[in-house]
Amino acid sequence: MPALPEILAFADDMTALRRDLHSHPEIGFQETRTSGVVAEKLASYGVEVHRGIGGTGVVGVLKGSGGPGRAIGLRADMDALPIVETTNLPWRSNNAGVSHACGHDGHTTMLLGAARYLAEKRDFPGTAVFVFQPAEEGLGGARAMIADGLFEKFPVDEIYGLHNDPYLEPGEISVFPGPAMAAADFFDVKIVGSGSHAAMPQMSRDPVVAASALVMALQSIVSRNANPFESLVLSVTQVHSGSAYNVIPEEATLTGTIRAFDPTMMELARKRMKEICAGIAATYAVEVTLDLRDVFDVLINTESETAAMAEAARDVVGDTGLITRPRPMMGSEDFADMLRKAPGCYARVGHAGDLPLHNPGFVLDDAILPVGASLLARIVERRLAA
Repeated sequence: MPALPEILAFADDMTALRRDLHSHPEIGFQETRTSGVVAEKLASYGVEVHRGIGGTGVVGVLKGSGGPGRAIGLRADMDALPIVETTNLPWRSNNAGVSHACGHDGHTTMLLGAARYLAEKRDFPGTAVFVFQPAEEGLGGARAMIADGLFEKFPVDEIYGLHNDPYLEPGEISVFPGPAMAAADFFDVKIVGSGSHAAMPQMSRDPVVAASALVMALQSIVSRNANPFESLVLSVTQVHSGSAYNVIPEEATLTGTIRAFDPTMMELARKRMKEICAGIAATYAVEVTLDLRDVFDVLINTESETAAMAEAARDVVGDTGLITRPRPMMGSEDFADMLRKAPGCYARVGHAGDLPLHNPGFVLDDAILPVGASLLARIVERRLAA
């Protein structure tokens, strides 16, 4: 794949680093080893290091040789997922039940590669700020760093990030302005009835039947309440109840997520969920408790910064590799919270692979590492030169 020659020169080092991180995945806010590796690498490049931002977050500060100027932020996520890896690769996860099935090990490596390149050159005015964020996977790592004073301690004029994308071709980079990733709520529903012997269901208030009805009723929000021209997703992702063949249990729980690009659609879904839960409670004579949590904002790429990111991408992959047509995704990303504090852009970088993100067999193509590092380095050079 195309990349800056100076970064291609240490591509093997990046691959070795990425595979080391992959072998030692850590769940959000537990990235102690990962953040230690990041801090050690940044220090070895001559970058000023700050640890413990938002828990296990790390921030590197690099001043260019061209004197005072603006500050450009670059961000990468570090956390892994609670997924059992099935790749059986030599560098597979050594942490049982945890794996980098989303490629955050690659994002961390790309940002370290960009930091190494920029530290070796330093031919820019102003400051590059490298933000290594914990806990992106729904645990609020961006909000934790922001609450810990990220942008007060390390102010930036713009901020940029990226994600690997197995749905694009290798050597392709996708950037476009406006909404790029959806807002998301997570929800938990607890249903409490009364149990009985399974042979005497009339003696129970069955939470399993109520939960089953609730799952189906929730689907009517998208199919019957939402405007079909507006995007809305509601998915129930967990159902738990009972422990025996012959016992009707006392409780059942459901969990899931709702996603949309329009805040009014999120409010519609929240309102209808509350109404439906109340209706199920009355219909089946059970108690239904709904806990809805706002986890992700809509990720919105700003116009001028997206145009700048496109030009940086063009420097790396050329005109043929740059994709600028809108391609919003219903997935969510808490980099959205950082984009509410500073203008910027979030790009997607294609790589080889035929399995989706969050799949236990997901494999990141190491050839993407110098491409992503080059994109991050070029946006700093371009914006600080400007």
